[in-house]
Amino acid sequence: MSVMNRTTLRLMSCAALLAIGNLCWAVDPVVLEAQQRRIEVVKKVAPSVVAIFGAGGNGGGSGVLITPDGYALSNFHVTSGAGNFMKCGLNDGVLYDAVIVGIDPTGDVALVKLLGRNDFPVAKMGDSDQVKVGDWAYAMGNPFLLATDFVPTVTYGIVSGVHRYQYPAGSFLEYTDCIQVDSSINPGNSGGPLFSDQGELIGINGRGSFEKRGRVNSGAGYAISINQIKHFLDHLRSGAVVDHATLGATVQTTPDGRVVVASILETSEAYRRGLRLDDEIVLFAGRPIRSVNQFKNILGIYPKGWRLPITYRRDEQKTEIQARLRGVHTKSELMPKEKKPAQRPKPNAPKPKDGEKPKEEPQPQPQPQQDPHAEAEAKPPEAYKHMFAEKPGFANWYFNLEEQKRLKPLIAAWGDYSKLTGPWLITGKSGIKDSVKFTLSDKALGLELGTDPYYQALDGSDFADEPPGSGGLLVAMHQLRLLLTKGEAGFSEYYYLGSEPLSLTGQTVDVLVTTVNGVETRWYFSRQSPSLVGFSSQLAEDLDECEVFFATMSEADGRFFPSKILVRSGARDYLMINVEKFGIRTAADAK
Repeated sequence: MSVMNRTTLRLMSCAALLAIGNLCWAVDPVVLEAQQRRIEVVKKVAPSVVAIFGAGGNGGGSGVLITPDGYALSNFHVTSGAGNFMKCGLNDGVLYDAVIVGIDPTGDVALVKLLGRNDFPVAKMGDSDQVKVGDWAYAMGNPFLLATDFVPTVTYGIVSGVHRYQYPAGSFLEYTDCIQVDSSINPGNSGGPLFSDQGELIGINGRGSFEKRGRVNSGAGYAISINQIKHFLDHLRSGAVVDHATLGATVQTTPDGRVVVASILETSEAYRRGLRLDDEIVLFAGRPIRSVNQFKNILGIYPKGWRLPITYRRDEQKTEIQARLRGVHTKSELMPKEKKPAQRPKPNAPKPKDGEKPKEEPQPQPQPQQDPHAEAEAKPPEAYKHMFAEKPGFANWYFNLEEQKRLKPLIAAWGDYSKLTGPWLITGKSGIKDSVKFTLSDKALGLELGTDPYYQALDGSDFADEPPGSGGLLVAMHQLRLLLTKGEAGFSEYYYLGSEPLSLTGQTVDVLVTTVNGVETRWYFSRQSPSLVGFSSQLAEDLDECEVFFATMSEADGRFFPSKILVRSGARDYLMINVEKFGIRTAADAK
């Protein structure tokens, strides 16, 4: 080849390379816009991401702030190793003290409270039911505890699956209705947020699939859906060790694809409402049921004690019932020693063969390396040590007392009943003709309903369903008298439970629970117009409750008392009472 040809070839090659270079620089504006949008989303949400360090350097993980006064979500398996007090860093470079609030050992969720501010940056909660496969998702946190400057690590990927069910892995940690992502989730990311492409909190990262060597994510991570956490959030704020729900029945899939009842406890409320063997479950909590896993997915996102709608089909006839859900575990199972998950493998859970696929498990607690912030003393800070109180069944009783304080004014709004300790006389009418007359004292309870008398002694004898079919209306009215005259002192147990949807109205209510002489009562406080709107008393476990609701209130002598009382039991209206008179029984009344 001549010198001229070689020179020409070189010039042509340079021109081609220059053209390619110009093409590389001419990036599509849409791509640049998407890149800038990602940067802005990360910048917006990063301040709410928490780096958690256990006291004394005992492991750690991640979390995310959800309220300006410092409440933050994480994993139970993170906080169980971090202690009651821990250190939490934000990307402002400040290390904050934090205290445990409530825990969900089954769902692998924990609520902590960062201390020292009332204006923390927070994440906006999204709707995880709207998440779709293929959506972009950001996983943020503190993998391998590398974020010693508290600036979170960000990984970006897509949602690989929704409504995933994860069997327990050597414990009763059970991930239901979770979100699967290919965004890298590694040890230390546990408890951190999963954000949507709009920067909304859609889940809490918890479980990953790992290869045996290197503890590196193999491409499948799982986040607990934020909608599940919303159901439990008020229970967690109560400082409790919360439990998940079971229907009191198991289901199986038939050859023709129907999901039917395989077994059912006759003591369950679902059975009392009419559910039987071989009934097909069509809807649960408003969601269609097409497989056993789907049923477990939906059931697992609700707390123990919620009453939810169930639609079943029998002989081509659909029926809808409301059933209060039972608990999955005993209290002793939920409070294992040293607050570690109880090692109780689930029967019949599939066990992947060795080498068949990566093991799916909660991430271990990595140890910080050369992290000066992790050298905090295990001893709680003097200024905050009062914010932790022990009580069986609770992760932190202090926060339950705080929630009780919030509800006390709603009881006090009825007026001062402390001096009305004598026998109560309540008279009124039910319907057009039947008269109603209650006499309530410390020794006995009486009711005259028209010409029919009912009686219940308070001498330690067993309580009865009086009048029959009411669920124990006499004993229920005794609970109201105790609450108004004695308050907390009238009961052996008295605590804030959390919130639940009230099946009668659909509104969300705060629930206070009291117990005395084996009778458990749930007191319902409306959030729409803060007030005590009713209660339900249960004479014994697995019996229908007596539900009492206040339709309207009247004032007399500076006190308020219901002028209309609706009584329900067994999902049916039992009695509507129009109260005409309330007061202390006198000698004249006794004649």
